[in-house]
Amino acid sequence: MSTCRDITLTVLGGGGEIGASCFQVHLNGSSVLLDCGFHPKKEGFDALPQLERIREAPKALFVSHGHHDHIGSIPLLLRRFPNVKIFSTPPTYRIMDRMLHNSVTVMETVARERGIEAYPLFNHSDVKNAMQCLRPKDMDEPFMVPMDVPLEVEFLYAGHVLGSASLLLRTPDHTLLYTGDICERPQELMDGLAPWTSQERIHTLIIESTHGATSEAEYPSYEAELLRLGEAIAAVLRRNGCVLIPSFALGRTQEVINALARLQEEGLIPFVPIHVSGLGRAIYEIYDQYVEYLKPDANLRPLDLFERIGNVFDPHLLESLVSRPCIIVATSGMMFPNTPSAVIAERLVQETHHGIFFVGYLDADSLGYRLLHAQPGEKLQFQTGQPEVEIKLENIQRFYLSSHAFRNCLRRFIERVNPKNVVFVHGDPDALEWMRTNGANGCHTFVPNVGDTVVLRA
Repeated sequence: MSTCRDITLTVLGGGGEIGASCFQVHLNGSSVLLDCGFHPKKEGFDALPQLERIREAPKALFVSHGHHDHIGSIPLLLRRFPNVKIFSTPPTYRIMDRMLHNSVTVMETVARERGIEAYPLFNHSDVKNAMQCLRPKDMDEPFMVPMDVPLEVEFLYAGHVLGSASLLLRTPDHTLLYTGDICERPQELMDGLAPWTSQERIHTLIIESTHGATSEAEYPSYEAELLRLGEAIAAVLRRNGCVLIPSFALGRTQEVINALARLQEEGLIPFVPIHVSGLGRAIYEIYDQYVEYLKPDANLRPLDLFERIGNVFDPHLLESLVSRPCIIVATSGMMFPNTPSAVIAERLVQETHHGIFFVGYLDADSLGYRLLHAQPGEKLQFQTGQPEVEIKLENIQRFYLSSHAFRNCLRRFIERVNPKNVVFVHGDPDALEWMRTNGANGCHTFVPNVGDTVVLRA
């Protein structure tokens, strides 16, 4: 067997930005991949990682969690390299199946409505084939991957969403830790990431930097922010308005609706219907099947407590939905055009007594970000090919319930791991620059862009 003291990392996606995370780790002539996502702000082949740079089939793909920007290109990778083995935790396996089949359906709809010839980029058969290559592995149970260099891999609890894991790769001469997306503070259902206490030598740390520009000292605690959200919702409902909460189908939706149900039980929010979009409900069923991955005191309510939204693209159904006070939790979380949250928002912004409350990450280029910062009288386009709509609604707010670690947690994590090399990825430029300047802790520091290759020495 060969040894591998130095490794080479090629960034195929997710470097210098958030989206299409995909990292190729080269080990003595062979390689493995860490995630293989899709870029949420781009379309068609532009949204893919640079898969064309992969010359030979990777020995394996390790998936940190089921968000689209980490899994969305996997069927296309398997088209190029049909025999790649994929590894994830059991919940992520189930979530991937749902999310990728939903992606096909969405792309088919976009192809019909907007005439994008490239869509769908893959079909349901491609998803089925990819899922047949997936091997679920439990947390904290190391397993070997056959390679020229002995490689042991372990999934570690990451606290981000159901099934999310950091990836620990061990060779005889180099140990690499890829955080994926991590969250240190407990949420309604998920426990926070435990402080790193291992004495194992980590040569290379690849760490997300989503909130590298954000200090937790600037924001209330998770519970305080939930209470603030509850009070804002109650105020809208007392005015006979409706509340729209744009939310990611995986993670935010399950956390938020359970928190809202608890606040209703505690009397802070009036008992009105809580409506949830279809993919969020489908993922909720997986949460129910893997409650052992939730925090010990998590109270996952029965799914039938929450009503299905239905087809909001039907004007009659939409009018019926918003005709009485209710809470609507709908995708997408950043409110991309033509999604349920965008269609519902288009209706609500034309009146003054409703509320639209964002609860997760907002990219500065997203429709949600523009709506949050819009002034009454401005116009925005919520559906492609439809006229812009004048904004009359003033009650548009953001609540910080993110499931990503803030910068001080990221810095503490680096200090505890104490790697020789630290590679900052999955962040906007300002976040990456803050982490490079303030979070390196004396390590060799890398902030690669997409297409860059770096050598990491043990």
